[in-house]
Amino acid sequence: MTDDDGGTRFDRLDRHPTEGPRNSLWSWTDEKRVVDVVYNYLFVLVARLAPSLRLKNWALRRLGIDVGTGVSWGLEATPDVFWPERITLGDHCIVGYDATLLCHEFLQDEYRLGDVVVGERAMIGAGAIVLPGVEIGADAQVAANSLVTQDVPAGETWAGVPAERVTREQN
Repeated sequence: MTDDDGGTRFDRLDRHPTEGPRNSLWSWTDEKRVVDVVYNYLFVLVARLAPSLRLKNWALRRLGIDVGTGVSWGLEATPDVFWPERITLGDHCIVGYDATLLCHEFLQDEYRLGDVVVGERAMIGAGAIVLPGVEIGADAQVAANSLVTQDVPAGETWAGVPAERVTREQN
C-alpha cells in the first residue's frame, strides 16, 4: 500500500546503522539518556494503569505525545517507551486494551524510527500492535490482535496478522 505521495511506511522511517558485533538494541543509549527512558517508563506505567482517562491523557502528554481532545487510552495500552514524542493521537480516537504503538524497530545492523499517527475518531482494537511509520486514517478501525505493518486509509477496517483490509460482502 502506498500513501498519497506514492510512498510506504518504510519511506518515512529514519534508519540508523549500527556497528560492531552486537545487535542494534545495544545502541539506544547513543541517542537517549537512561534517565530519560526511566522517566518515560514511569509515565508509561501511569498511562497503562490509571483508571481515569484524564489522568492517562495527562501522562501521555508528559511523555511528549500529541494528544487530541477526548482521546480514550485503554487499560494496559502501551506507547513507545523510547520515542513516545513521535506519536500523534487525533481527537476522539480510541486505543484499546493492551494495544501497543511502536516508534522504533531494533534490528541486527540498524534501528529504525518512525512516527505513528492515529487519526481523528480512529479505533485500535485490544492487543493490536502498530509499527513505526504507520498512519491510521480518520474513522479507520483496526481489529483486535492485529499487526499493523502499513497505513490504514481513512474510514477502512483492517484485521489480521499482518493486518489487511476487511471487505464486506453485499447481500
